[in-house]
Amino acid sequence: MYLPSPEQIAAVMLAKGYRVFDDRKGYDLNLFGVRSSDTSSNEFNDWVGVMYMAHGVWNLFAFPATTDPGLYWRQHPMNVKGTAMLKRGQYRGAWELGQHQGRYDALVQRKAVTVYRDPDRDRYLDPDEGQTQTGLYGINIHRASTKAPSAAVNKWSAGCQVLQDPIQFDFLIALARKAASIYGNGFTYTLLDEADF
Repeated sequence: MYLPSPEQIAAVMLAKGYRVFDDRKGYDLNLFGVRSSDTSSNEFNDWVGVMYMAHGVWNLFAFPATTDPGLYWRQHPMNVKGTAMLKRGQYRGAWELGQHQGRYDALVQRKAVTVYRDPDRDRYLDPDEGQTQTGLYGINIHRASTKAPSAAVNKWSAGCQVLQDPIQFDFLIALARKAASIYGNGFTYTLLDEADF
């Protein structure tokens, strides 16, 4: 999947009626994900990234990630209604810097989000528009392994947005800390689809 430009991302967000943060003093972060059209893989085939305006120029950083659950949690859902999969959309102020499972700094859910439930336990994600729930589910933005990029998603995501590479994740968190020092500890995340581009 190719990486859209910041101008393309901003245009899609505006066309959908979403907010684009563009304070020119910098670090007014637009956290985003772009979900691949491939619904069968257990790979880090999506993008999770951040873009912000500085001195009139967009800065864009995007990282291989997953925006959907790994195969293990598809086959062994934690909820009887099925595995959670974050519904595309913009979630204003829904994350903050905190601890993922009490172990390390990440962006943790603090406001309600909407998830699809995929109940059939197979390899394919089948988001059912009629099977959605809205609430606090611990849908965090975190990393996979601590040591190196992970080869497959597997247990790393049960619905979270998970970066493949721990070094890239640390860079994202450093940007979030800088942004929080200016704008406060609240982050908006916008999940888009590959088909949007």
